[in-house]
Amino acid sequence: MAPDQSCRQCGRCCEKWGWDQKGIPEDIIPWIRNNRTDILQHVAITFADGTITNGIGVTEQNIGTITGIRYWINPEGGFMSHCPFYQLRNDKKVYCGIRDVKPRVCIGFTPWDEGIRDYALSCPACRETSP
Repeated sequence: MAPDQSCRQCGRCCEKWGWDQKGIPEDIIPWIRNNRTDILQHVAITFADGTITNGIGVTEQNIGTITGIRYWINPEGGFMSHCPFYQLRNDKKVYCGIRDVKPRVCIGFTPWDEGIRDYALSCPACRETSP
């Protein structure tokens, strides 16, 4: 992040890109180990045999048979319109409800480096010349 580019916690990333993202096994392993069903219920897992389920009940032994991981699903079915852990607080800033264990796709997202010009230009942390 450039010195003049810092997140202002507006939440636009979580609103626009906080759903239907591809996940990786390294994200879900700690959730499985720590029985984070609050998170796993919002994860779509596809297995090699074509079966699709949410992350509840998935074990570390299943990891090798996973062919796809998608964030964030509604436990009743379908993708959500935004991240379920998005928290708009009284200070008008958005906070991550799973900050310490959020997936890599969220950790690494910087709109000024993404090359998504229409989105990046609406990000208040982005300079008008980027990306």
